[in-house]
Amino acid sequence: MAAGRSRWTATLVAVAVVLGWLVVGGIAGPYSGKLGEVATNDNASFLPADAEATRAQDLAAGFVDRESTPALVVYERTGGITPADQQRIQADAARFAQVPGVIGPLPPPIVSQDKQAAQVIVPIDSAEGEQIRTVVDELRNIAGPDRDGLTVDVAGPAGLLGDLIEVFSAIDGPLLLVTLVVVLIILLIVYRSPVLWIFPLLAAGMSYSLAAVVVYVLADNDVVKLNGQAQGILTVLVFGAGTDYALLLIARYREELHRHERPWDAMKAAWKGAAPAIIASGATVIVSLLCLLLSSLNSNRALGPVSAVGIAATLLVMLTFLPALLVLGGRWAFWPRRPRHDDADPRTEHGIWGRIAGFVARRARTVWVVTAVVLAALAIGVTQLGATTLGQSQLFTQRTDSVAGQEVIDRHFPAGTGSPATVFTAQAAAQRVAQVAQGVRGVASVAPLGQRGENAPPEENAPPKVVDGRVQLNVTLADPPDSNGAEQTIRDLREAVHAVPGADAVVGGFTAINVDTADASVRDRNVIIPVVLLVIAVILALLLRALVAPVLLIATVVLSFLATLGLCALLFRYVFDFPGVDQSFPLFAFVFLVALGIDYNIFLMSRVREESVRRGTRAGVLAGLAVTGGVITSAGIVLAATFSALAVLPLVVLVELGVAVAVGVLLDTIVVRSLLVPALAYDIGPKVWWPSRLSRSHREGDRAGAGVDRA
Repeated sequence: MAAGRSRWTATLVAVAVVLGWLVVGGIAGPYSGKLGEVATNDNASFLPADAEATRAQDLAAGFVDRESTPALVVYERTGGITPADQQRIQADAARFAQVPGVIGPLPPPIVSQDKQAAQVIVPIDSAEGEQIRTVVDELRNIAGPDRDGLTVDVAGPAGLLGDLIEVFSAIDGPLLLVTLVVVLIILLIVYRSPVLWIFPLLAAGMSYSLAAVVVYVLADNDVVKLNGQAQGILTVLVFGAGTDYALLLIARYREELHRHERPWDAMKAAWKGAAPAIIASGATVIVSLLCLLLSSLNSNRALGPVSAVGIAATLLVMLTFLPALLVLGGRWAFWPRRPRHDDADPRTEHGIWGRIAGFVARRARTVWVVTAVVLAALAIGVTQLGATTLGQSQLFTQRTDSVAGQEVIDRHFPAGTGSPATVFTAQAAAQRVAQVAQGVRGVASVAPLGQRGENAPPEENAPPKVVDGRVQLNVTLADPPDSNGAEQTIRDLREAVHAVPGADAVVGGFTAINVDTADASVRDRNVIIPVVLLVIAVILALLLRALVAPVLLIATVVLSFLATLGLCALLFRYVFDFPGVDQSFPLFAFVFLVALGIDYNIFLMSRVREESVRRGTRAGVLAGLAVTGGVITSAGIVLAATFSALAVLPLVVLVELGVAVAVGVLLDTIVVRSLLVPALAYDIGPKVWWPSRLSRSHREGDRAGAGVDRA
């Protein structure tokens, strides 16, 4: 009777937990499709407050009634712009000025010197924010399709931003759908059960809903600044990490069902065995992501908390909701391969990993030396990884309207037309600054902002507008505003005008924003990477109660990271034909690869330590590898596949990040966690646990070769 009451109590508790989470899911669920409403994608708002481009923005606010983001409507006819074309362009410009959000009056259309192209500069109120896409769409509707050989495209900063917002709008739908399908397929393959896949997928969906509502509230109240990149990463991170944690818990639960008759008792044992590793893993990822708060870029500082919220929500759900579901499912959840209460050794269900463990034991030193050499060889490919800021035509994986328009501008105009650099200087030194700026290589023209403002037609010999003793100079660049050439011109321009005595010159504009963002990315990489490594070392030392093991594990993770970068550099250059990587790529790749890669170290070594206490270190290594190899590999495949889903977004930066995480995780699980780490730990023996008491144990399982046959 006592057993019966205990069973009913356990069932009621599980039902209560499940119902409670379903209520939470019902409330939080709708927010998973509303994150796009609170996302912002304005690059300038991500700059640090002390950046020169930020100071220039503050000064620019005094020279205009309203800050604007220019769209460039570009017309091209290879045989020359005809009078009929000019009439159409004039009519279009008149209609552009009437669009809500456009700041009029518009400057007159500009015809290229070769008479083959014309462009209309359409300033859009920057206060429109995410609605800039709506204004750009209306401009494209007015301009209409190409006609009779006359092509028309909407480009410039506003056109680019409109295309980016359109790309990120796919996150709430296609990206989420692709991620769900990928996880579902892999779970069906891993479990070979028509039932069991439901539990981790339902829990992962609950995790995403909980994370979405928290992030929505934080972003809506300006606590964090959510952007499309962070939103996309949140989606794949929650489903990837959540499925990983579910795989680990379910694998342990299956083991314990062999030892316990009642599912509730099996779950208690499984939770006790798996929860410390899951919590340590999640804590490592959360702390690593929060290190991004040290970034000087607001976009990076937002990504850290947003992703950390996702992992925290995933931990909470996977350690409460998922166990309750599994208890209610009992052994039937594993149908048709239901585990029996037979006290079987869990290693008997992992035959292939038992054989791999035996191979590692027989050739431990050879295995770790060969794998380390192979990884080091791959790391040489890092020399092929060129860190460049991708230009507008290189940002997308497909040709967009803004890209096509920029190509027309490059062919017929000074490429910086419509998106000039801005120089703010003291009035007394303005003439000298203008002369110096004109002499900088890569500068096409320099003109002061007139009294009537930047949108008014230019006036001959008109005096410049003066605000608080300063003058604004508009500097048109010869190169496209988002090219490497334009960025070098900005650096040279700053050096030149800063040297003018008494000018107190400040250089800003679209290209200057890119320059300051790139510089901040380099600084962030140099600061954050060492901090992340230190934080992970401390967490590993506390979890494993040792110093040698954490050092070895971090060394393997760093080696794996460098090998991944090297392999990706070769793939990007010779397979995908990408033009380069963004400055932010190495930092993001490091944070996600190291934080997530260390998960598998934790999953493996926490189980190895548990087995080492009972069997001895070397036998513990073999037992730990045999029972966790399958689940870790499955988890790695799931995570790699979910990050690969980022490829549905046609942005080179996110595709590169998705490929890097997928390649790195597979390399980590198949090579590092299956061969390198077990072979190293086996070869070193008990000393791997130094200075803990376990390092001084001398059991039969500590001897080299112990347990090879049994594994």
